[in-house]
Amino acid sequence: MLLGFNTLMTAVAALAGVLALVWLGARAARLTGLAPRPVGPRILTLQDAIALDSRRRLLVVRCGTRDVVLLTGGGQDVVVGWLNQPSPVVSDQPSDVGPEA
Repeated sequence: MLLGFNTLMTAVAALAGVLALVWLGARAARLTGLAPRPVGPRILTLQDAIALDSRRRLLVVRCGTRDVVLLTGGGQDVVVGWLNQPSPVVSDQPSDVGPEA
């Protein structure tokens, strides 16, 4: 059974209309609070991204309390390594507690 051009175009337009209504419904649900976005602390966050060339990127991703460096976009993605935890901040001011002179 061959479909005519008009029948095929009607089916494509109907599919596009239904997909647009689903997309608009999802957006409306998020805006009205019916489908709220998750709130609270996120486990994975992108800290920084550097484009090395047109395909590859170097990313710093925070995973919980640690940072990991990722190289993406080549033949395969690579974990370059985990960054060390930052050392505690050392104050420039002398402390009140210390040996008596």
